[in-house]
Amino acid sequence: MSIEGQRARNRRGEGGRLREEIVTAATALLEETGSEDAITLRGVARQAGIAAPSIYAHFADRDAVVDAVVARAFAELDAALAAAVEGVDDPAARLRALCVAYLAFAEERPHRYRVAFERRRSGPAKTRTMEDLSGVQAFGRLVTAVAEAGGDGSPELDATALWVALHGYAVLSVGVPAFPWPARQRMLDRLLARFA
Repeated sequence: MSIEGQRARNRRGEGGRLREEIVTAATALLEETGSEDAITLRGVARQAGIAAPSIYAHFADRDAVVDAVVARAFAELDAALAAAVEGVDDPAARLRALCVAYLAFAEERPHRYRVAFERRRSGPAKTRTMEDLSGVQAFGRLVTAVAEAGGDGSPELDATALWVALHGYAVLSVGVPAFPWPARQRMLDRLLARFA
């Protein structure tokens, strides 16, 4: 997906477009290689057809570029979840649709999913609050769906337990394929039985 030769310069006022092109190039590198390590400033610049110093007008460093890839991955996950429940009125069916969409996203975009949840940061760790996390909106959808579907009166706890189970299934079924994993439908039936 790399751009051959030099790319055309953006017109005045279109600087935001280059930022998006940089994130798109970084995401493409992740998808092509399957590794966050492939996202280097030089590699991103080459993929986008720009000079590496051009990146600094939009991102402070490599970590900021990878953070933008992670934010985009979570935005894509949230969009997939929103699309999955559009027009679904039954609360239990809506919760199941969210779970199916979550697992489908992990399966269809495994590299983005992995980097979103397993992001390695260089330098000192930063203290982050819940509001700082990119995936908070997607998690909020799950909490809302759990609350609407019933449960035991603790939607945050139930949503967290459900998310841990979904994430575990998504990661472990890929990482340990020799294990006799239950079919997705059967596993969801078990996980969601209390909300039926």
